Amino acid sequence: MNILIDQMLRKYSRQSLEEEKGALREILQEVALLGLWRSKFFEKAAFYGGTALRILYGLDRFSEDLDFSLLVPDSKFQLEEYAEALEREMKSFGFEVTFQTKERIEEKAIESAFLRANTLQQLLTIKTTEDFKNQQHGRELIKIKFEVDTRPPQKFSTESHYVMLPMPFAVRVFSLPDLFAGKMHALLARSWKSGRVKGRDWYDLLWYVTNHPELHLAHLEARMRASNHYSLSTPLSEKKLQSLIDQTIDQLNITQAKKDVEPFLRHPNVLQAWSKELFHDAVKRIKIV
Repeated sequence: MNILIDQMLRKYSRQSLEEEKGALREILQEVALLGLWRSKFFEKAAFYGGTALRILYGLDRFSEDLDFSLLVPDSKFQLEEYAEALEREMKSFGFEVTFQTKERIEEKAIESAFLRANTLQQLLTIKTTEDFKNQQHGRELIKIKFEVDTRPPQKFSTESHYVMLPMPFAVRVFSLPDLFAGKMHALLARSWKSGRVKGRDWYDLLWYVTNHPELHLAHLEARMRASNHYSLSTPLSEKKLQSLIDQTIDQLNITQAKKDVEPFLRHPNVLQAWSKELFHDAVKRIKIV
């Protein structure tokens, strides 16, 4: 096993097959970020979303996807340009993967791709135990989704953060108040879309108000206008936002939210206190900037 991968594995408990696969997924995500950095991807785009929080800021839940936004709109941007660099980076650490882009739906601004690999083969690469090897189905694939917003709403700022393993490299990422605005937009938009409950959004909301409660209102408004979730002629106010959040909480199915997020947590007992009252209290702690 590559000595750098061995160093990366030391921060994980790896007491179950699911924890072992979670560690593998995160290592693949970080190696992918390294490959993107080498290919100068972060000169054009910035990292955001739950995995950005996990890798760069210590969010204590697993996250599946890698989400990015271009710094300026570019309808001709293609993730395919980075496929060779990503596969080469993975191979240099002993991982055999394929990177395949999805055909973009013309009216949508999201460029998508998947990194795929045989789960058992990659577990063997990180020297998994014989017990985990025997538990793992031989045909299962590990899949990491990449999404890039090619028509990003503006009024955001970015900064560089360093990832130290597998080697030091810089990742351009949205500022925390803009990351919070993006999370709030996702939370509200998903609720309006179809009543879909994504407990991970609500878990992240509590993380933000506890650790980094500043939310950039202008960027949130830009996102909401771009997705047609806010169309009034007046600017989005703090009072209006509070009303929208409260309405969403009132409609929240707590049981479904817990069920969604539980597989991503090492300590699901933190969900015991979840209630509508908790979320109503939490959002009062948001600091608008």
